[in-house]
Amino acid sequence: MNPDEIAYDDRGLVACVIQDAASGEILTLAWMNAEAVARTLSSGELHLYSRSRQQQWHKGETSGNTLAVRALRLDCDGDALLALVDARRTEEGLARPACHTGKRSCFHRGDVDVAAAHEALPALERTLAQRAAERPEGSYTAALLADAPRIAEKVMEEAEEVARAAREESDDRVSEEAADLLYHLAVLLRSREIPLADVEQVLNGRRR
Repeated sequence: MNPDEIAYDDRGLVACVIQDAASGEILTLAWMNAEAVARTLSSGELHLYSRSRQQQWHKGETSGNTLAVRALRLDCDGDALLALVDARRTEEGLARPACHTGKRSCFHRGDVDVAAAHEALPALERTLAQRAAERPEGSYTAALLADAPRIAEKVMEEAEEVARAAREESDDRVSEEAADLLYHLAVLLRSREIPLADVEQVLNGRRR
């Protein structure tokens, strides 16, 4: 990105939407000035400008939950930025919180029960990591994770059910069977400690 193309407002600031590059989740909305942009581009980590403190801000410097910037995008008018970021990971391979409250995203208030479609797989991945760590009694997921051959068998079984539904059943049934397949495939990836983002990156590489 060419920083000379940024149209700062009369305060010398530009709004920056911060998005998790792996999951697509919107983490927060913040502000940058020319110095924050320059620091971000030179360091590869997100730097912002705090309007309340009126000072430069290295995101995550205090908490350790820094954000590596994969790309900066500019909107059509040049007066807003989108930062695609990679969060530091926990031992389970999950992204660390981006909000000072400890929440994954700063947008955790309001209509939080209305889920966007792209949130399904990241939420599933977090749930699977929790099941893998806690192994609760009676959990189907925990039972699968304890039996690797069974996971592979279930993936094959669910793939056949999707194919059969596509041949013989309604669109709703295809969607239901596809959801079962995605769940079991996600469990298989969890058992191998392969993040969903790794698979998605393979797909991205194939479209170039």
